[in-house]
Amino acid sequence: MRALKIVFWTLYRIWFYILMAIPIIVMFPFLFISILKEKWYPYFFVMARIWAKIILFGMGFRVELETEEEIIEGKSYMFVANHTSMTDIMLMLSVVKNPFVFVGKKELTKIPLFGFFYKRTCILVDRSSSKSRMEVFERAQKKINQGFSICIFPEGGVPLDESIVLDEFKDGAFRLAIDHHIPIVPITFADNKKRFSYTFFSGSPGLMRVKIQRFFDTKDNSSEYKKTLKASVREVIFKQLQAFNP
Repeated sequence: MRALKIVFWTLYRIWFYILMAIPIIVMFPFLFISILKEKWYPYFFVMARIWAKIILFGMGFRVELETEEEIIEGKSYMFVANHTSMTDIMLMLSVVKNPFVFVGKKELTKIPLFGFFYKRTCILVDRSSSKSRMEVFERAQKKINQGFSICIFPEGGVPLDESIVLDEFKDGAFRLAIDHHIPIVPITFADNKKRFSYTFFSGSPGLMRVKIQRFFDTKDNSSEYKKTLKASVREVIFKQLQAFNP
């Protein structure tokens, strides 16, 4: 039985990377054209959403979305979610229609095909470099000024210890949201770790529950509010994770 599971998990991982590649190959000319000019990014975003939904469907994932507050079309937001799986990227693209730009680690640029477009459309950060972190703020400010939203996984990466339910949050997403007075949208992914964690021999098709929670306003400039904002957002996501998986 264990041997059969290992075979399944191996084939399941291989299938995931095949699913990542096939839509990119098919749409390559259109994807390439869409990244030639910054103003064409919304067209790239539409194709990225199609790519994400193909992967989720092909992996046998069924998305169940619950929303406490509606996202307004054309408005900029700071989307933040817990981070446990590579499928977090696809799930975020699947559930959010407003064009947004990911802030993510530069290591993902090494993935063939995916990395080519990731490098040219996302805001990359080298977490070991203070200069890189400052450049992230500058690029994110530019995207917000262009009317786009930003998506950051505020844990700063996936914890190596899978027993950690929710790691501590970094400051970046909250500083950007406060500086630009854009609402913070907490999003909780309930099942990504169970469905497709970074542990190779794991994962299975099934339900992926997502909850878009009530937004946090960032127009309050009081020092007390700024101090507690990050902790408040983390607490909302943490409690929702506990509610999903009691």
